[in-house]
Amino acid sequence: MNKDQIKGRVEEAKGQAKQSTGKALGNKEMEQKGRAQKAGGKLQAGYGDLKKDIKDST
Repeated sequence: MNKDQIKGRVEEAKGQAKQSTGKALGNKEMEQKGRAQKAGGKLQAGYGDLKKDIKDST
């Protein structure tokens, strides 16, 4: 795994936790921030996956 994959998956997990906490507390703002953080993490992890695939194919 490269650093983008790791950082992305960590951000996804943090976003999921924030989203769940916001939902449990009825805090819509926190829930939305968690969704955004989770989406950003998925994007970064996907970028890391792409980098790994390109490196593996050469």
